[in-house]
Amino acid sequence: MRRILIVEDNVDSAETMQLLLALGGYDARTAYDGAAAVEIARDFMPEVILCDIGLPGKNGFEVARELRELPQTRAAFLVALTGYGDDEDRTRATAAGFNAFQIKPVEPDALNALLASYFSAVRR
Repeated sequence: MRRILIVEDNVDSAETMQLLLALGGYDARTAYDGAAAVEIARDFMPEVILCDIGLPGKNGFEVARELRELPQTRAAFLVALTGYGDDEDRTRATAAGFNAFQIKPVEPDALNALLASYFSAVRR
């Protein structure tokens, strides 16, 4: 089963996304802040990490940099989730190590398409 970590401080949003991903056949876990995300990622070893940028404490850019340093998540597919989508945000996300960018609220069809595209590419 494909492993996905959701890093989102809005509990309702995180739980909804987790439920939708579980219904899609994914093993989805949640973290509600950056420190928890790094701890969970060490053991869970997610293949995909959906990470909010506007987290309390460590922001999503800092979390992405830390995750890129861990052997367990160095090669994970990191997706930035944010309510802001200007060019500066995208540039900062790429510099922090994110592979993709989704504007919140994330449309389930768009997320499913992104995940399907990623997982079909890594199967080859």
